[in-house]
Amino acid sequence: MQPLRLILLSGWGVDQRIWQPLEAHWPAHLAAQTIEWPGYGNAPPLGANATLEDLADAMSESLDSDAIWVGWSLGGLLATALLEELPPPRGLILLGAGNTFCTTGGVTSAELSAFRRAFQRDPTATWQHFLRWQAQDEPSPRQAYRQLGDLLGDTLPADITTLATGLDWLASIDNRRRLAAAPCPVVRLSGEHDPFISPDQRGTSERLSGVGHCPMLSQPQALAAAINHHATQMANADMAAL
Repeated sequence: MQPLRLILLSGWGVDQRIWQPLEAHWPAHLAAQTIEWPGYGNAPPLGANATLEDLADAMSESLDSDAIWVGWSLGGLLATALLEELPPPRGLILLGAGNTFCTTGGVTSAELSAFRRAFQRDPTATWQHFLRWQAQDEPSPRQAYRQLGDLLGDTLPADITTLATGLDWLASIDNRRRLAAAPCPVVRLSGEHDPFISPDQRGTSERLSGVGHCPMLSQPQALAAAINHHATQMANADMAAL
């Protein structure tokens, strides 16, 4: 029997190394594969003013429909947006990702606008601030931030244009319509204390107890178990429908 395939997609300013803490916790029947977005790692960048159609063209071969996509943060927003552009997967698991990034009670449009201005002035310092921001509500924020530093180092994981385009997408993507008519099963997971998820959005998610935006750092075993549970259910439902 073929293992169930997972495709793991990371978020803004963070490449596939964020998933390394989960590697020891995947069960044998899962084959987890990390995929880089354009401009991260060795993946060629898209260039300035890239559209979602450009992104779909770049990801069409690596985002296999015979898999379950797991999108974290911006990766979840982008994976959802690509449901309209690419053959849909067997299921989509959104981790720390709502219908939109900016929400009342979460990150406001004004906060993101200020962050984008700061990024234009000093990209590296603003990226470091972002890493601290997303680690702040883990059970041990300092440890989570150190883990991010150990995994990612101290240099930007993508070029400035790629990162700026990602911020544009954080500001503009609205997946409410796409999720209301999703062509595959969708499950939302969010940390109980995730600073980027509003209470309203958290209410439509399965809550991950005691963690913030980076459960792969603070509770990798529990996160792997939750992803495995939902991926297996999606695969079983998929098989039952045949």
